[in-house]
Amino acid sequence: MASINDIGVAAAINIVTAFAFLLAFAIFRIQPVNDRVYFPKWYLKGLRTSSIQTGGFGSKFINLDFRSYVRFLNWMPEALKMPEPELVDHAGLDSVVYLRIYLLGLKIFFPIACVAFTTMVPVNWTNKGLDGLRHTNISFSDIDKLSLSNLPNGSSRFWVHLCVAYAITFWTCFILKREYQNIALMRLQFLANDQRRPNQFTVLVRNIPADPHESICELVEHFFKVNHPDHYLTFQAVHDATKLSELVLTRKQMQNLLDYNINKHVRNLNKRPKIKMGFLGCFGEEVDGIKYYTSAVEGLTREISEEKQRLRTGTKSIVPAAFVSFKSRWGAAVCAQTQQTRNPTEWLTEWAAEPRDIYYDNLALPYVDLKIRRLIVGVAYFFLTFFFMIPIAFVQSLANIEGIEKAFPFLKPLIEVDLLKSIIQGFLPGIALKIFLLFLPRILMQMSKFEGFVSTSSLERRAASRFYMFQFINVFLGSIVTGTAFQQLNKFLNQSANDIPKTIGVSIPMKATFFITYIMVDGWAGVAGEILRLKPLIIYHLKNSFLVRTEKDREEATDPGTIGFNTGEPQIQLYFLLGLVYAAVSPILLPFILVFFGLAYVVYRHQVINVYNQKYESAGKFWPDVHRRVVTALIVSQLLLMGLLSTKHASKSTPLLLVLPMLTIGFHIHCKCRYQPAFVTYPLQEAMIKDTLERTREPNLNLKAFLRDAYAHPEFRVGEDIDEEMGMTKAKSDMSPELVATRRGSWRNTPLPSKNSYPNSH
Repeated sequence: MASINDIGVAAAINIVTAFAFLLAFAIFRIQPVNDRVYFPKWYLKGLRTSSIQTGGFGSKFINLDFRSYVRFLNWMPEALKMPEPELVDHAGLDSVVYLRIYLLGLKIFFPIACVAFTTMVPVNWTNKGLDGLRHTNISFSDIDKLSLSNLPNGSSRFWVHLCVAYAITFWTCFILKREYQNIALMRLQFLANDQRRPNQFTVLVRNIPADPHESICELVEHFFKVNHPDHYLTFQAVHDATKLSELVLTRKQMQNLLDYNINKHVRNLNKRPKIKMGFLGCFGEEVDGIKYYTSAVEGLTREISEEKQRLRTGTKSIVPAAFVSFKSRWGAAVCAQTQQTRNPTEWLTEWAAEPRDIYYDNLALPYVDLKIRRLIVGVAYFFLTFFFMIPIAFVQSLANIEGIEKAFPFLKPLIEVDLLKSIIQGFLPGIALKIFLLFLPRILMQMSKFEGFVSTSSLERRAASRFYMFQFINVFLGSIVTGTAFQQLNKFLNQSANDIPKTIGVSIPMKATFFITYIMVDGWAGVAGEILRLKPLIIYHLKNSFLVRTEKDREEATDPGTIGFNTGEPQIQLYFLLGLVYAAVSPILLPFILVFFGLAYVVYRHQVINVYNQKYESAGKFWPDVHRRVVTALIVSQLLLMGLLSTKHASKSTPLLLVLPMLTIGFHIHCKCRYQPAFVTYPLQEAMIKDTLERTREPNLNLKAFLRDAYAHPEFRVGEDIDEEMGMTKAKSDMSPELVATRRGSWRNTPLPSKNSYPNSH
């Protein structure tokens, strides 16, 4: 059981670590040699082409302007200066909405902390409920006297906690509703003011049924000309371009080596660069490097051209999916948000994500396969969650040394040193849990890919949902259950089964000390380590020293990364869960959470402005998930408080507490009905307004040319423009209804025979 001294040691370690990270960052960021690591976003935008100026005595690598070291903390106010509308233009709405999650935490928990420390903490501290347990085997420390556990059974002071629980619920719901409303309005304004994008006119069609008479391209064109005759514009078929991707990657590598050899020759015109053809370029026959790589690039270019031609003209590589574009946003909205045929498993339509958001590998998966894949992933996820309890139990054994000492006295001499004991209990559990969770996001992302989601944003949202549920079950519930078992191990072994719930009721508030250590490791030192970017810094300099041959290599050596919604948002939600659960149980946790939200907001705002380069823009589509998880945390906190009070014989408060979950669920249903449609569908009124304005401002807009190669596989756009052979149809100026050519009997899809129908196709 961690004591106040243990928490103090952990706080000192994490504060020193966080300060060291921030100080190192402040110094590293002003060094010219690190400029690409700490300001990569400005390089990608083309607004920064060289290192920062270092004054008259500046050099290429080290900043010798000593005045800049005096202002080494000026990055903090600079990170807060950019107004939100400008930040939306600079980084996108997704980044701004993500930052507002941290502001949401500050808005919710700061008033709650003020109320809790002025009402509940004095009430808890002035009782002596835990003193009556000294003759028992239950372990506790002085810090636990600030929690609900210090109130004796049946105390009349539980009404204070009941009133605070109501205050927490109403305040949290008020802030959540206002934030949901603001984000929904921001999203609609962003979509209204947004520049013309291909995804505004395009629908993804999946599960196109096979037809013996028509190819996929012919079938798609026929179906949409018949069923959307006034609005259909064109389509782009989806190809299996695995071989083409490999060829493009190889050519890229060869081109880079060619550029390196040319640059090498330019520096020394009297000497032609030579390469060896043997193993790793160390042995074998020497050849002229420029001629060799020129020949290799030319050969690969021919192969790529041939492969593109094969894909364009062939039908075997086309998968049963297509991107269908319409003449207006209104037409696309109608198609995306309606059922196309009697069979709801065929011709499935949904809004196409923006081109850079598409995950092409999953476009061809059949409808039935998706169900089977998700069942397999569900079973795998269950076992992953279940078996992860083993390392969680190990971490909790570190956090409760005193309980282990009572159960296993022979270990006592090894952990009797006070300083060592404080470090183990106050620091090691948090860092151990952080290490165990390190590789989990990659596993969950691979699971999401296997499930068949077709956009990076949906992949990340799915992985985030599973990561949050994993943390809820293992980190939160698992830490409480296994931690309580280790903490009161001797008590459990020597009491009747009927008394175990009471012991758990006393022990759960005491787990706040473990979560405090976790918050300090992950939320304080972890956030400070994020801004230092130590891993990207080391990788960049290693690549720059040994692998960078050209300027293009140097650009690729710096990976700015993204916010990482699939890992960042579930971590934030864990803090919401801990804060809401322990606000009315052990308020001592709240100041540590507030420090996290404040520090993280400043750090991630700096990263969004200077570092992160988002791979896609979903216009804050993930906010309903954020809202739902905060509401879930609120309901869990209410149920947990209800259970704890029942173990404290405060049965009179149970009927009043039962009202809170019902009110919270009703609040969630109201918000879902009122605001969530703005994140799922596109109002036809908004689509028509935007279409009308666009037709007025640009009456001669060639929309087909704009959409021409928007959703072609990325490898088709490498090196040359895509042409009409990708399944694009020619625009026709005839505004009269068109008779659609088909090779099948018209009775299957059209009410009357087409004059161009083949007579023998019945």
